[in-house]
Amino acid sequence: MDSLLSQFANFGFPMVVAAYLLVRVEKKLDDLTAAITALERAIGSGG
Repeated sequence: MDSLLSQFANFGFPMVVAAYLLVRVEKKLDDLTAAITALERAIGSGG
């Protein structure tokens, strides 16, 4: 039982944190892509 808990502490927790951060970064990248697309449209229609 202690070995299983130790393995979770060594591998499980960092994997959960990494997955959480990847989900957050993905959301921010989607927002950034949308902003760049809107900027492209604004620049393209202004000329």
